Amino acid sequence: MARVRKAADDRRAEIQRVALGLFTRHGYETTSLREIAEELGITKAGVYYHFDSKEAIVRSLFEERLAALDGLVEWAEGQPRTPERSAAIAAGWFRLLVADGLEFARFAIANQAALRDLAPHRGNGALDRVQKISALLADAGAPPSEQLRIRMAMISVNLAVMAAHGLDLTDEEILAAASEVAGLIAPSLATSLRGSAAEGGEDLPDGGVPVEVAQPDRR
Repeated sequence: MARVRKAADDRRAEIQRVALGLFTRHGYETTSLREIAEELGITKAGVYYHFDSKEAIVRSLFEERLAALDGLVEWAEGQPRTPERSAAIAAGWFRLLVADGLEFARFAIANQAALRDLAPHRGNGALDRVQKISALLADAGAPPSEQLRIRMAMISVNLAVMAAHGLDLTDEEILAAASEVAGLIAPSLATSLRGSAAEGGEDLPDGGVPVEVAQPDRR
């Protein structure tokens, strides 16, 4: 039974991955479920088994990322405020971004009009999580200007994807540049961000956030 569930989860994740690529390359509006099925080499019914519409695919991607961010926040709130916790939070955030986060950012940039209707409403989306995580990363009593720097550092990867459009750069080079800029904006995050970028998000400090907390849930 567990093997069947895993196969279903794998297929669902594969549909999400292929759909995301097609939406990015050809546009969300012009890509059909039939084209997604053909790219996967399965029937349209096979896609419908997991998702009843293109909207459901995109919303599932948002939901999984938000759930992963909520998991990171919940974990961090249960830890004492220490430099090690801050490093683990930053590494967990970065790990989430490199878990196909760049492709998702490219999709968002290429389909901004469609996302106005598909993204979670204000107050329940990624910005709300950025605010919570930045507050956890900031020192107690930190002025608003420091929280602003931390928030700017956190979104540097998304901005890097936009700025890299048309440039011949690998994902690794984009991540390295983004982490360097983030470190300049918020020096307290520099070490953990550089370590995560160098290892593709695999480096977490001892006692850091568990891997499963900061990974999108593919169930």
